[in-house]
Amino acid sequence: MASKSLKSLTSSLVNTSSSHTYPSTNYTPNYSTTSKSRSFSNRTYLSSLKDSLSENPHIYDFSEICKATNNFLQKPFSSSSSSTSWRCRIRGKEVILFQRKSRRQIGLPELQERLLAICRSHHSSLVKLFGASTSGNYIYLVYEYVHGANLATCLRNPQNPSYTVLSSWLSRMQVATDLAHGLDYIHHRLGLNSEYVHDHLKSCSVLVTEDSLNAKICHFGTAELCGEIAGNERSSARSYGRLDSRVMKIEGIIGYMAPEFRSSGVKTQKCDVYAFGVVILELVSGEEALRYVFDDGGGGYKRISVIERAREVVAVGGGELRKWVDKRVKDSYPAEVAEKMVLLGLECVDDDPENRPDMGQVDVRVSKLYLESRNWAEKIGLPTDFSVSMAPR
Repeated sequence: MASKSLKSLTSSLVNTSSSHTYPSTNYTPNYSTTSKSRSFSNRTYLSSLKDSLSENPHIYDFSEICKATNNFLQKPFSSSSSSTSWRCRIRGKEVILFQRKSRRQIGLPELQERLLAICRSHHSSLVKLFGASTSGNYIYLVYEYVHGANLATCLRNPQNPSYTVLSSWLSRMQVATDLAHGLDYIHHRLGLNSEYVHDHLKSCSVLVTEDSLNAKICHFGTAELCGEIAGNERSSARSYGRLDSRVMKIEGIIGYMAPEFRSSGVKTQKCDVYAFGVVILELVSGEEALRYVFDDGGGGYKRISVIERAREVVAVGGGELRKWVDKRVKDSYPAEVAEKMVLLGLECVDDDPENRPDMGQVDVRVSKLYLESRNWAEKIGLPTDFSVSMAPR
């Protein structure tokens, strides 16, 4: 499991700027006609600097999309009711191409403006968006391809339910910390006037990278670029009022939808906090956000929510929490930290959005709990760094 050093993690807690350091432009080199080696060195440096900087977002021609997917005859990488994706190559890069239906038509100037804002994001916990293309009622989003598996599969492997790559408590805390960093960055560190909302956070939209077991948030920018969040909705994000149903179709993921979103259709940052809280409870317990089991007594199926189970566990107290923590971590975890994580998750899923913490606060608290977990692991002699393969078992 890969984990950040104490020095880098502490630095991330106190660093409130997302700016990057670039070479000073005030320095003017003293070129000499005889210093060819220095000129060559400068050109090499500028070339390497350009390669290291993020590219401008691409507005891909639709013909490039067709060529990359063999006119959409290539076998999809994944498919759902809302999107289809292909793993392919575009402009020499291995990418994941998502096709989604646009909820609202966006003109080219607005698309370019939104892409510029989203693609300039630089964070290790976000899957990078390279660019987009449009055709008819569809938008095509081109993301970097990341080797790994989604968090839902890592926690609940359908081929081998008793196995998980996240078999240590510290690996799960690493995932929680990466997600908290990434979501806090989306909410507060982009340097934009508008309040960005991810809107698609769930365990199957989080990638756990192979070898390092770090977490990356997928689909950043999807809500903005697909017209799922209109400008008037963002400006009224704090009001939690009812949204005109003629403007926006209410769409969300069962088990991750905040109560106020179900009643109003308004997507806010506090909705993201709610979804994050659900993922936290999944990490602790290994359970699905929402599942249905057969009720022998009633003769039908009953719904079991990870939120309801967490509330029951906390209400009972005592050793009930230890029983609820995923058995596959084999009771090897700091009980106090696990309890604090459950309580934090429940704060995030409070029915009243005003009672939920801000992601900045959540990020700091999760990071502190990660450090406590790491100190605990070092004291009892558990490994804090190792690699793992996600090959089928």
